[in-house]
Amino acid sequence: MDYAKIASQVIELSGGKGNIRSVAHCATRLRLQLRNNDLRNEEAISDVEGVKGVFLTQSQFQIIFGAGLVNLICDEVQKQLGTVQESREEEPEEKGNAVQRFIKMLSDIFVPIIPAIVAGGLLMGLNNLLTSPLIGGQSLIELYPQWQGLASAINTFANAPFTFLPVLIGFSATKKFGGNPFLGAAMGMIMVHPDLLNAYQIGVAQAPVWNIFGFEIAAIGYQGTVLPVLAVAWILATIEKRLHKVTPTWLDNLTTPLLSILITSFMTFIFVGPILRQAGNLLAAGITWTYNTLGPVGGALFGFVYAPITMTGMHHSFIAIETQLLANSAQTGGSFIFSTASMNNVAQGAAVLAVLLMTKNEKIKSICSASGISALLGITEPAMFGVTLKLKYPFYAAMTGSAVGSAYLAGTRTLAQALGAAGLPGFISMKPDHYLNFAIGLALSMAVSFGLTIVFWKKFGLERQDGTGKQAVGETGTEGAAAVVEAEGAAIAERAVDPESPAGPERTPAQFYSPMNGRILPVSQSADEMFASRALGDGIAVDPADGLVCAPCDGTVTMIFPTGHAMGIASDSGFEVLIHAGIDTVKLNGEGFEVFVEQGKHVKKGDRLLRMDLDFIRSEGLNPQTMMIFTEGAALGVEVFPAESGGVDHRAVEVRRK
Repeated sequence: MDYAKIASQVIELSGGKGNIRSVAHCATRLRLQLRNNDLRNEEAISDVEGVKGVFLTQSQFQIIFGAGLVNLICDEVQKQLGTVQESREEEPEEKGNAVQRFIKMLSDIFVPIIPAIVAGGLLMGLNNLLTSPLIGGQSLIELYPQWQGLASAINTFANAPFTFLPVLIGFSATKKFGGNPFLGAAMGMIMVHPDLLNAYQIGVAQAPVWNIFGFEIAAIGYQGTVLPVLAVAWILATIEKRLHKVTPTWLDNLTTPLLSILITSFMTFIFVGPILRQAGNLLAAGITWTYNTLGPVGGALFGFVYAPITMTGMHHSFIAIETQLLANSAQTGGSFIFSTASMNNVAQGAAVLAVLLMTKNEKIKSICSASGISALLGITEPAMFGVTLKLKYPFYAAMTGSAVGSAYLAGTRTLAQALGAAGLPGFISMKPDHYLNFAIGLALSMAVSFGLTIVFWKKFGLERQDGTGKQAVGETGTEGAAAVVEAEGAAIAERAVDPESPAGPERTPAQFYSPMNGRILPVSQSADEMFASRALGDGIAVDPADGLVCAPCDGTVTMIFPTGHAMGIASDSGFEVLIHAGIDTVKLNGEGFEVFVEQGKHVKKGDRLLRMDLDFIRSEGLNPQTMMIFTEGAALGVEVFPAESGGVDHRAVEVRRK
């Protein structure tokens, strides 16, 4: 088989090199993103050697070659195309309402920078332990002055990710919006340049001013902010993409970066900064009025919205108000903002600890253990963007916990007397006679947040993510796992084998069992149209009740796709079977999958093959419906035994050779 010739034909019949935006493959399909789908010639491509079918789904053109062959064809196509970059502006519109798309966007932007935020948060927590007067009114560095240098160094290390947060967000957000991420990082650097007034000094120090032909622009930085940087990244990416379209090629590399940065910079300091800063000031004034007027109700409202405010970075506008409250503590009694922030932080931490307790996903556990401690010590960004906001329901639980604790503090007029680490170390900022009420508020916030997270986890089926409550199957200790949340999906990768291959030694019917707990359907009822057509083989689709995939027969593992979502087994009875976990899950690049076997291993019916995290898969907008396909196609007679709630010990298919 001439792979180069096949690749050349695929490219030509797909509209040529210029029509292909990106190319990738899954277990058996070559996946092409085309600029104009009307230019493809499906009939001609179907006649290309090795092609077993074609399909267009969600603007992605898929060409089925079969396992093994598709890898070789994809490599050759990529080689002939050279470097192909996907144009972000041409991506299909994401599904969901505006709030869901906004949260998904935030997740896509913040997930890559979570490690840096987590590291900074933990280091800041360590610095708080060294510098807070926790031992008889003295800090560790006061008791042991030789540790002063260590504390100073750790403080610098801890502040860096937050001080330069706009650089990290600028890079990630601009990339998400389809612009040059390095230009985004450059804009982030401009927004935190040391010549600007530090954002944390707003209301405390006088900002420098640029006088440009009589027009004065306040030179104020954006340290630690989120929403302004997101807006700036979108503006930058939009300007850059427009300039790429109208600028002559010979000038593009020179003028586009220059104009993009110059225009965006002036827009940032003239429009974006003042507008969002004024919005923050109005928000702060409204919250102060609400708190002072409505008492516990106002405290509850402020506590409930504090996390979303922190998420946008507008909480920095509270510094001026908090400074005034503390300066006039004889009249005001102190700051309610610090007290509320403490309730919010421990509520976020408690929600993360609840997730840590409930989940068996090792990746989520590792994030929870670090970000939970960080939130309790006063830094919530790792907890919010890494866990609670992404999982949604723990975020709601934390907001509720914060509201309850803040309402109690407002009712008892428990106010801070100084700034400090808002969280468990917050006692050092309170009057000694307020310690008890502050402790009660912390306990209420944490208890409500922790308890509600567990309730939400179970109410929405998330408790099954860790496999609890499922009965072991057979001697292998197989157990069900994963979550059931909202589902929607697109397409499946299948395995196909050469129909000319030997039919096997026997024509005796063989029994195959469901690979998962859940509803068993004929493959004709699959959520994937191509698979439902049975063009790639007959079999079953399983709507999983849990995420554990087990061997449907005795046999040898012949293929494991690198991302772990697809696996082939040669049964001892002589049949080839492919198991594909989830629809279109190849795009997850292995995230959410755990494989328990190796290629070449002999397995028994009921042995664990892999586990998929249904909660994560569904949170990514994908369908976890799992397929078991017999890839010899028309050479086989397949009888399916549907079941509404079949288990791994349920006979699902009987197969015989015709």
